Amino acid sequence: MPFAPGRDPLGLGAAIAELTRSAGWDSVLAKEEVVLKWADLAGADVAQHSEPVSLERGLLTVRCDSTAWAKNLTYMRAVILTEIGKRYPDAGVENLRFIGPDVPSWKWGPRAVPGRGPRDTYG
Repeated sequence: MPFAPGRDPLGLGAAIAELTRSAGWDSVLAKEEVVLKWADLAGADVAQHSEPVSLERGLLTVRCDSTAWAKNLTYMRAVILTEIGKRYPDAGVENLRFIGPDVPSWKWGPRAVPGRGPRDTYG
């Protein structure tokens, strides 16, 4: 039926939005937008000293230039989290974690066993 409802041509933006919605890519694209638009979410000054490094199971991990920046951003956590939820609700960001620069660590993976660890000299 050439003149049936729904046959009108769509704009390119509307066609791509329909494609991403039908394919189930909305959450993946929203997660990418959070990483790409970090400067807009956190502010230009903050973005100069921090960058998102991972987004897994609702936890966005942000690496900072120094431990001082990491500590200051923990105070801004609620504001940044609210902004992410408002702009990108499909991203599924539930919590933020701010870490300092890379330092050597013996811990690997998300779980750890309490104890003296691999440098234990007793026994």
